[in-house]
Order: sequence, then C-alpha cells, then structure tokens
Amino acid sequence: MRIDKFLWSIRFYKTRTIATEEIKKNRVSIGESVVKSSKEVKEGDVIKIRKNQIDYKIKVIQIPKSRMGAKLVPLHIKDMTDKEQYETLKLRKMTQDYYRTRGEGRPTKKDRRDMDEYSGNDISGDFTDWDDFFGETSDSNDSNEDEKNEKDL
Repeated sequence: MRIDKFLWSIRFYKTRTIATEEIKKNRVSIGESVVKSSKEVKEGDVIKIRKNQIDYKIKVIQIPKSRMGAKLVPLHIKDMTDKEQYETLKLRKMTQDYYRTRGEGRPTKKDRRDMDEYSGNDISGDFTDWDDFFGETSDSNDSNEDEKNEKDL
C-alpha cells in the first residue's frame, strides 16, 4: 500500500491530499530516508511523521485493506512516540488556553482594561486636561470673546 494511502487509512491525516502534501514537504520518512507518496509500506516499517511540531514515530503491524474506524487503528500500528513529545504538546495547548477558553470570541471592555493595566499602556492616565494638551486655556478664550462683544457695542 502507498504511504499516503496508508496514513489516510489509519486516520493520521483527514484526506489523502493532505497526506500527500505533507509527504512532499519532507515531513514523513521511513527509517532515516525521506520518502515520496508512491513509496510502498511494508509490515515492520517504522514511520516518522512531523505533525503539529511533534515528531511521531509509528511501527506498521499490519496493512489495512481500506480506511477503518478509529477503534481499529491500534490493531494495525504501534505508537512508538516519546512521552516527552506528548508532554510538550500538552504544555503548548495549556499555554494557548490560559486566558480564555476556545470560542469565547473577542475580549470585552473589562478584558481590554485589564490587559492595558497589566501592560502599562493606560493612555487616559497621561492627560487629564485636553485643553492643556493642545495648548489652549479656557481663560484666554473667554477674554477673546469678551473683547469681541465690546467691539460690537
């Protein structure tokens, strides 16, 4: 069986096209050599796959006849991936979900204020009076209006 079809049939990739693209990107190898999509897989082969920044290592026990259910996959392959790889994957997922759970959407106003307070980018605390910022004073504007009124009379 071709390696792209094998990886699809053991449900490692969702489609054969995705499996073929990953093989073209040199992310799949048998033994120590990088393979092409047409490479035939045999029983006893050790396949190394780079997916989601993890190096998976599987051993072919039996070649399936076609795509199978997820419960039958352990009958055809043996997972030989290091436990450290799974731990790094778990840590990576935990760091992504520390702030909000997936699907909660955009930050609320309160979340934005909390983030600004944490990062120290609070602009409102820098300028208390916008007239002072633009160089205008309310006293000079009032006196100019008074002078205009006196000229009109």
